[in-house]
Amino acid sequence: MHNSSGNPLGNTASTTQPTAALTAYGYTPAVARHFHANPCPGATGRGRVVRVDRNLLLVVVNDGLLHLPYPLTGDVPVTGDWVWTGPNRAGDRQILAVLPRVSALSRKRAFEDSSAEQVLAANMDTVGVVVPVDRPLTHNRLERTLVAAWNSGATPLVVITKADLVEVADDVVGKVILQAAGVEVVTTSAESGDGIDELLGHIPPGGTVVLLGPSGAGKSTLINALVGSDVQHTGEVRSGDFKGKHTTTSRELVPLSNGAVLMDTPGVRGFGLFDAEDGLGEMFGDAEELARRCRFTDCAHQSEPGCAVRDAIASGLLPERRWNSYLKMQRELASLARRSDAAAQRAYQREWHQKVVAAGKSQRWAEREGVERQERAAGKDRKRRR
Repeated sequence: MHNSSGNPLGNTASTTQPTAALTAYGYTPAVARHFHANPCPGATGRGRVVRVDRNLLLVVVNDGLLHLPYPLTGDVPVTGDWVWTGPNRAGDRQILAVLPRVSALSRKRAFEDSSAEQVLAANMDTVGVVVPVDRPLTHNRLERTLVAAWNSGATPLVVITKADLVEVADDVVGKVILQAAGVEVVTTSAESGDGIDELLGHIPPGGTVVLLGPSGAGKSTLINALVGSDVQHTGEVRSGDFKGKHTTTSRELVPLSNGAVLMDTPGVRGFGLFDAEDGLGEMFGDAEELARRCRFTDCAHQSEPGCAVRDAIASGLLPERRWNSYLKMQRELASLARRSDAAAQRAYQREWHQKVVAAGKSQRWAEREGVERQERAAGKDRKRRR
């Protein structure tokens, strides 16, 4: 049931107008419609998770920032989630429900034998993959991060930092453009301010961008340039191994002056893919298209005649390193799917065992029936001969 304004009755939060506090953190008419489409009985307010701490969540609500406990049931909130809030037994506010995520950036948890998902960020419009020019470009790392970015449901964007190091910048930019396979690339220098306006132009009004990159990539310095003040601590990068200090220790939303929202993240050393087949297809669409052109549908792309993949590699159209990277990520996702679907695999094995047992019983029953039939026929013959 709805009232004359079109809001659901019995949900006072639906009639609450957002304040500047919520608007600064990305509350837009589209978000309002998302709340309207996902009502929560008993909710009295709306909010967004700004930061996830060990014991509490920092949430922006209509009257500012609050530290709230984790919800007792439902999804575990992550930075960027939109939430319904309401009173708890003590009279204070609590999170009653997490809205369905429009986009979510995930990776496999950082354990060798893990098959669990770790959601890093939610409800972002753009994933900015940060690439510094002052260290060697790791092709595989860039590719797998872009695969995850495509798979998140947001738009990937490569952000090159420290471009004031002109002696190496051009070389890195050229390699990244080739490697990013159609993803837009923005070159920035936080020191000189170059590229900052261009980067802001890639973030829609009220939109959210998450910056993702290794420690020491210059994310915090870039955020300070985007915000226009020192809101993030910065640290030095060791010259020997190009590793930086973790100046950012948690994922946190930072409002920008143009109405957009930026999410800083701690440096990510590794990025294990999780359920990213769609992102793999977006990132390696050229390789998959070549594979579909092979003469044989079951081509293994080794030495078969008419293999479009091997022909493309031989002609230089498809770099063999890129093809091998695609195959490696394919195997990684397949292995993860098998581990995460262990329960289904056990169920299949049980079903298969039952079928074998049933088939064995059927076979033994058929053999017994045949023997008995022969014995009955032999008994009738003996009676006739008497």
